[in-house]
Amino acid sequence: MSKFNLEKSIEILEQTPATVRSLLGNLSDDWTLTKSEENSWSPFDVIGHYIHAEEADWIPRAEIILAQGENRAFEPFDRFAQFELSKGKTLAELLETFAEMRPKSLETLKSWNLTDDQLQLKGIHPEFGEVTLEQLISTWVVHDLTHIRQLSIILAKHYSESVGPWTAYLSILKS
Repeated sequence: MSKFNLEKSIEILEQTPATVRSLLGNLSDDWTLTKSEENSWSPFDVIGHYIHAEEADWIPRAEIILAQGENRAFEPFDRFAQFELSKGKTLAELLETFAEMRPKSLETLKSWNLTDDQLQLKGIHPEFGEVTLEQLISTWVVHDLTHIRQLSIILAKHYSESVGPWTAYLSILKS
């Protein structure tokens, strides 16, 4: 395990739009609009969620922390807003929007030239209470990776019955 490093965090965050575009960009709707289980998300939903998080979570919350104003409380984040916000859009549009938004978010993050002291500044999460900027940025990285894993699981489960006895060796199908 390694200690938090902003530059290394940015390395992952920069890759996410290209990673998800590479994984999903040329797939048919059968792959991208299908949910692996009832009440789960499709790949389309995941990309909509990434976009909503770019708009309402990472940078807006970081700005609240950095301002250190009287009210350091974060607005609650609607983890399901993408279902409404993505209506009428195509996956290609969502992938393009995400690819345009992420570099702008990272440009803002880099422009702050954050110090170790700033990374320890705190905001107030509606559920967890006090959280540091370092924790927020770390969560951003792990959030990206969590959804990349989720996308792989959703796609793999399309063939969960078709692989036959190999299921025993395919841990992704047990997720």
